[in-house]
Amino acid sequence: MQPPPETVRVTSNAVHCDGSGEVSPALGHPRVFLRIDEKGFVECGYCDRRFVLIGGPADSESGTGQAA
Repeated sequence: MQPPPETVRVTSNAVHCDGSGEVSPALGHPRVFLRIDEKGFVECGYCDRRFVLIGGPADSESGTGQAA
């Protein structure tokens, strides 16, 4: 069984992902710029890393996120 993708809690709705050393740019993970929308999260299309806006609707750790 594969482990779930990494989740990164952030304070801005504009984020970037470059694989953070996990995936080399030579192997197909360039730096990509992503924007978190009203769902409160965005996922990188290359490495599936999930960026969650702190205090947003998808932030289960803050206690303010809504249960699905």
